[in-house]
Order: sequence, then C-alpha cells, then structure tokens
Amino acid sequence: MRFASLGSGSEGNALLISAGAGSSSTHLMLDCGFVLREVEKRMARLQLNPSELAGILVTHEHSDHVGGVFKLARRYQLPVWLSHGTWAATRSHSDGVDVRICRDGEALAIGELEIRPFTVPHDSREPLQFVASDGIRKLGVLTDIGQTTPHVRSALSGCDALLLEFNHDSEMLANSAYPPFLKSRIAGPLGHLSNEHSAELLSSLDRSKLKRLVAAHLSQKNNSPELVRLEIDKIVDKDVEVLIAGQDQGFDWLDC
Repeated sequence: MRFASLGSGSEGNALLISAGAGSSSTHLMLDCGFVLREVEKRMARLQLNPSELAGILVTHEHSDHVGGVFKLARRYQLPVWLSHGTWAATRSHSDGVDVRICRDGEALAIGELEIRPFTVPHDSREPLQFVASDGIRKLGVLTDIGQTTPHVRSALSGCDALLLEFNHDSEMLANSAYPPFLKSRIAGPLGHLSNEHSAELLSSLDRSKLKRLVAAHLSQKNNSPELVRLEIDKIVDKDVEVLIAGQDQGFDWLDC
C-alpha cells in the first residue's frame, strides 16, 4: 500500500491511496479541493490518470476539500463516498454523481482496500476522517479537527503510516493579522489543531508499528515546517521517517 498528495493546505487538499499491483490495483482519492485541470496535471506528475480511480472519499464540505469532487466525479464517472451530513451540505452540486453514504465505524470494502471512517469534531455538518488498510498495513489520515477525542486516538493507534494535521503555531496565530473571530474559529474546539496539540495527540497514540509520519495542512501564514519538526522530534523515534506535505507539490508516492 502507498499514498501520495496532490497538495495539502487551505488552498486545496487531495490525497491518493493505492493498494495491489498491476490489473488488481485499487486507487482512491481522499478529498479534492482543486479545479479539474489542476487535478489532472498533478495526478499526471504522479503517473496516474483520474480514469484509474475507483472513487473519491470526502471528509467534509469545506471548499478546500470538496471544491473539485463532483466535477471530477462527473467527468470520469466515479462514485463518491461521504457522510449524510456532508451530502446534505453539498447535494446541490451532486447531480449526476453516484453518491454513496458512509458512516462512522462502518467499514467499506473498495477493491484491494478497506476504509474505516471515523467522526471528528470540526465546524462542518458531519465530518469524517479515514483509516485505510490493505489487510497488512494501515494508514491513518487526520486533516481537519479542533480537538482530540478517545475515539480519534483509538482509530489512529497502531498505524504503519500517519498523515496528521499540524495546522498552526499558537503564538503566530495569536499575533497574526487575522480578525478575532477567525483566530477564535481556528483555535477553537471545532477548528484546527495547533502544533502543540497535534504533538500531544501523536504522543498518546500506539506508535509501535509507525514507520512514516507526514505533517499536513500547515497554515502558510501561521506556521512553518521548522516549528512542526521541533514538536515532532520531541516524540517520534529516529527510525520514523518524517515528511512535511506542501500546498504546491504535496508529496510523491510513499510506501506505508
């Protein structure tokens, strides 16, 4: 099993997850916050065509995650899995798309992949995040969450690879030019995790199998890769590979 990012941040998110080999391969996209032409260009860089996708998973209805989903799905006749709440918030854009409802804790068998959705606290209708497995290895994904919960910790423990939100540095956010309401929203219990809170979550997980960690959804104005690495280095062992997902390039294929 492997995964790659088309880009990660407030201007657009899309993650590719792949399992199997040759004609039995399964490729899924998790979120799509880019316009169609940009998706096609970024996927070509990763040597994959949208027509090869088995479908799209959606975390929630914010535009940096869902903005390109339905156009991509219509163009390439792809099924879309999302929560009922997310569908209710986006249904006006979903005409002509094969929409399939998924729920917290109910596993999805999609080709060579098993997908387990889990609920998270975020300011959207019914947000989900996902754990993917090929039956041997497990990838946990958490990109938009305001606070950690026992349910989240349980879902992400024991993963071989993790993609975790490290959204902002608390001091940079507090001293930023953002209006007070936006600062409160980002730092609040339904917003995004600070570097410190992401590190606390990471430290609470079972990391006995963890080999690869990707820090994602970094704020371009209120964070830096250097600050993120300082927090991560306090927690993970040196044999864990640590990467930072960027907005423009994401990252190339990584094995789980």
